Amino acid sequence: MTTMEALQLMLTDMLGPNGPMIAAGVMIAFFGLAFIPMILSRRDDPIEKLKRQQAGGSKRDGKKEQLRRKSANAKLDKYKAFLEPQNAEELSSVRLKLMQAGYPSRDAVRAFHLAQMVLGIGGLVLGVTYFILVKQTDASTTKDMLMWTLGPGAAGYMLPKYWVTRRVESRKEEITAGFPDSLDMMLVCVEAGQSLDQSIVRVASELRASYPALSQEFQIVAHEMKAGKDKAQVLGDMGERCGVQDVSSFVTVLIQSATFGTSIADALRVYAGEMRDKRVMRAEEAANKLPTKMTLATMMLTVPPLLIILVSPSIIGITSFGAQ
Repeated sequence: MTTMEALQLMLTDMLGPNGPMIAAGVMIAFFGLAFIPMILSRRDDPIEKLKRQQAGGSKRDGKKEQLRRKSANAKLDKYKAFLEPQNAEELSSVRLKLMQAGYPSRDAVRAFHLAQMVLGIGGLVLGVTYFILVKQTDASTTKDMLMWTLGPGAAGYMLPKYWVTRRVESRKEEITAGFPDSLDMMLVCVEAGQSLDQSIVRVASELRASYPALSQEFQIVAHEMKAGKDKAQVLGDMGERCGVQDVSSFVTVLIQSATFGTSIADALRVYAGEMRDKRVMRAEEAANKLPTKMTLATMMLTVPPLLIILVSPSIIGITSFGAQ
């Protein structure tokens, strides 16, 4: 008898048939109640406390300060020690992935981990409830209990990560599809006499309906340039946020053009032509893959009916001959 079986037998003898589930519920409740006081008893950061004291005064001043600070949800900021990775590299990695998924808010990392925690606990509670009310029988084993209780909790915990990953992939595909058109529009604007900043603003407004993700990136670049941020750094941040090789190469071309003093219009013309050719090559590659992908479906849908048509008369004839 293994340790788990002995423990399950002991709990069954002490608490009845639902002994293991009662023990699991008590442990979850105990850890939850132990976790809440730790959060509530967390001390404020002295620097944050000093900032609040310096920003104190009348209620009107407090409201103005709150309006100026758009960083945040105060409730999430209170629990940031539990909703943010303590490792700087891990925090930077999660923040970059969320930015690539289209969530540039400063509270995105906290909201992501909060969603993981809430959905994980919710899935665990639903799994326990479902197992007790529906699936539990006298023949249920410890393996069944763990599968039906821990499975929904793990699925709920992984759901935000799956959603963010899918968002990153779909956003990269959208940016890749719309980038050649944006370069053509930017080339037209530059050749018409507009500066690079003005052309970026115009392209962002024109792409809002067809490629909203790419339009959002150009809008961020335009706002950062208006705020006085260094142009090379702004473009580099755009390439990092998009996570697309074409955009990173385009940023490198613009930075080199500005560094060496060459014409931006010439650089855009050459690079826009390369992007158009690359889009045609991607379309041809997808078209060449199509026959291979259709082979299996074609065989599954055509071979069985063909065999039925060809072999059925022979089978019927043999059966009739054997019956005679």
